[in-house]
Amino acid sequence: MIKHCIASLAIALLFLPPLQAQRTLSLEECRKLAIDNNKFLAQSRLNQEVAEYTQKAAKTNYLPKLSATAGYMRSGKEFSILNKEQKNALTGNGTALVNSFGQTAQRLLQQNPNLAPLIQQLTPILQSVGNIIDGAGQRVVDAFRTDNRNMAAGAVILTQPLYMGGKIRAYDKITHYQQDLANEKLRGDEQEVLLQTDQAYWQVVSLANKHKLATSYRNTLKKLDDDVQKMIREGIATKANGLQIAVKLNEAEMLVTKVEDGLALSRMLLCQLCGLPLEEQVTTEDETKEDLKVCNENATPDVETAFNNRPELCQLQTAQNIYDEKINIVRSEFLPQVALLAGYGLTYPNAYNSFEKKFRGDWHVGITLKMPLWSWGEGRYKVRAAKAEAAITTLRATEAREKIELQVNQETFRVNEANKKLMMAQKNLEQANENLRVATLGYKEGVITMTDVLSAETAWLQAHSEKIDAEIDCKLTQTSLQKALGTLN
Repeated sequence: MIKHCIASLAIALLFLPPLQAQRTLSLEECRKLAIDNNKFLAQSRLNQEVAEYTQKAAKTNYLPKLSATAGYMRSGKEFSILNKEQKNALTGNGTALVNSFGQTAQRLLQQNPNLAPLIQQLTPILQSVGNIIDGAGQRVVDAFRTDNRNMAAGAVILTQPLYMGGKIRAYDKITHYQQDLANEKLRGDEQEVLLQTDQAYWQVVSLANKHKLATSYRNTLKKLDDDVQKMIREGIATKANGLQIAVKLNEAEMLVTKVEDGLALSRMLLCQLCGLPLEEQVTTEDETKEDLKVCNENATPDVETAFNNRPELCQLQTAQNIYDEKINIVRSEFLPQVALLAGYGLTYPNAYNSFEKKFRGDWHVGITLKMPLWSWGEGRYKVRAAKAEAAITTLRATEAREKIELQVNQETFRVNEANKKLMMAQKNLEQANENLRVATLGYKEGVITMTDVLSAETAWLQAHSEKIDAEIDCKLTQTSLQKALGTLN
């Protein structure tokens, strides 16, 4: 019987889901995981690669381009160099000569009948000569046939830009600026992800500590409820006292449930930011610490640091450079453009040896020049539009500097305010601890009512919660100040 029970237990254990060990992460580990695994940053890195390859492609515009082209065309009629009269004349010269001789011979016979034998002898010879002349004419006509109903051509062309109005150099600079823009955007996105990671991390720490407080508060109320129930049975306390404790205990149970739900969602958010599975069990290193190490030094607004390090300002400056180069690109469309051409072409039929039905080709070298002459002021208007866009970017940069200066001052005030709140919360906690100690002792001695004890417990819970919030607020305001200064990394 015992063997069967052991066997059944072993089989059941095989089908149990594996227990997941909780993973403890520090703030730095969470930051590193977020930088390495965050999907939003992965998109920014791909945009960085796009800018890098685009810049490499722009540099190829300085180099010669080699291309090949080919074509075939079938026509219903062929080109004719000779007209119909010329063809008839060439193919009928021999026949016309024979006919002319026959007419002349008839007149001679009428005048001199004795020439009949001689004429009879010359007639076959002239007919042969006429046929030869007709054949030669036909060969000339055939030689002049183009037979272009089936035409094919192909060429390999080498193009080397010599001067494109400054377009190639401007495009090269633009792609270089776009690469800088992608780098600065990635840096800004990394700072944003770090800020979100810090917020999620400290949110988990805050809710974990609040969960401990709520649980402790609930356990204290349970013990107090047991004591009151005993006192009610002894006749020392009333049922009203018991109901008062029961209401507070139910509120504590609801508080614990809310904190547990919020803590579970916060852990899932932290996993999502770090690129971990949402169901993975993670804990933060600072959950188990009684006091968080907080820097209480007051901050001073350092606007120059923000101006030098904020990625947004770097992006706007880079965008301004891009628009300046776009002006050059627009202007280049209305400037002369010179290019060197070289290549080798093939044609069928070819005209190098009459119209020979063979592929034959030849090389060629030349220079092309494109010179816009008149466009009704289109170039001037487009250049002015491009300059207006560049001016808009300048105004945006100026506005951004003003907003960043305001943000740095706001974050500095928040840091100093959070430090003051932490000092006040620490004092309030000391007073709440002393108040709870006195209330508990007085209740045991019978000089303080249960209502005062509950008020002291509530004040103690609120003071602890405010201290935790103040510590977390100090951490987050310092991180927000670093992001406002552009030094968060």
